[in-house]
Amino acid sequence: MTVAALIDLGVPLELLREGLGALKVRGLELRTERAVRHAIAGTRFVVSAPPAEAPHDPSRHTIGPAVTASAVFHGHGAHEHRAWREIRALLEGARLPGRSGALAVAIFAKLAEAEGAVHDVAPEAVAFHEVGAWDSIADIVCTALAVDHLAPTEIYCGPVPLGQGHVQTAHGRMPIPGPATLHLLRGFPVEQGPPAFERTTPTGAAILAALARPAPVPLRYVPERVGIGIGTLDSPAVPNLLRAVWGRAADDAPGTEQLECAEANLDDANPEWLGYLLERLLAAGALDVALLPVHMKKNRPGTLIQVLYAPALREAVQGLLFSEATTLGVRHYAVARTALPREAVTVATPWGQVQGKVATFRGRRRFSPEFESCRALALRAGVPLRDVYQAAERVWAEQA
Repeated sequence: MTVAALIDLGVPLELLREGLGALKVRGLELRTERAVRHAIAGTRFVVSAPPAEAPHDPSRHTIGPAVTASAVFHGHGAHEHRAWREIRALLEGARLPGRSGALAVAIFAKLAEAEGAVHDVAPEAVAFHEVGAWDSIADIVCTALAVDHLAPTEIYCGPVPLGQGHVQTAHGRMPIPGPATLHLLRGFPVEQGPPAFERTTPTGAAILAALARPAPVPLRYVPERVGIGIGTLDSPAVPNLLRAVWGRAADDAPGTEQLECAEANLDDANPEWLGYLLERLLAAGALDVALLPVHMKKNRPGTLIQVLYAPALREAVQGLLFSEATTLGVRHYAVARTALPREAVTVATPWGQVQGKVATFRGRRRFSPEFESCRALALRAGVPLRDVYQAAERVWAEQA
């Protein structure tokens, strides 16, 4: 239901189709339809899997998605098992736009970590059953594509509803919430109680664990858009839907977040390797990477590399610096970043659609076209890049 809610919020379905094409899977089709639950209308998102796999609705997953090479933990249906390392290689090898590849890897990594902890195996040994199916992979990748397109500064969630009761699995009768779901939601406020069905799946919990954080109380914001994602199950007890709200800070003030910075001084690094390292760090989820010329001891010219990242990525960033650079030590320190509220927008130019961001400060809005979007149009149309930029800025100014 996450993708459905984000589409209803305004993410173009065609953008998801184009992004998913990077996986190069034939027969994988996406469609939407309008639906109603308890008199509330919204969008359903349906993935049609390749013929080799049974049809699947991404709004419903089983209580446990994982298997290992030696044992099926929660097997349901006839989906193919895929190892976590296989899925990770697929995602890292695909040319997914922006940060969507890193976001999709982060969601699957949370699932692998949770299933490994529950079943006492290393995350690398985990393979997925339901979540390893092409349609479920598409659901997670489309979530990452949609979030990358919207580019929110923060994602908050309220108390997570779990449901109650039991489900029958390959290991017998299991309680709701499933073990992996509960592991993923550590640190999140939850609500357990009726109705008696699984209201939050491991996939949904992994999306929250990787991308969101609990909303502060009170959460003061100005709602601007609302998206309703509809699930397959039509329960008489509660409307089976997910609501996504796009808003801005109530006082329109810049938001401050706690991040970390890693630094290393390099005086013997191949410049070609540094460019490769920069790409790897950004693909892993780093928010920014800078290479600065410095004068070091023994009168040597060198390079200072600085990496800005969320605290959860410290091990990944440090691992890349040690494996891909020549440094013997890495400095870490906490930083506070203040960022203006922003939103993703699309404007129509004579050569096609241009994506961009609108930042707001003290009531004044500023539009910035995205370079890659302008670059693609300029190359395709054979016009100067400057003309595409100016056309996009002019169209936005006329519409603002």
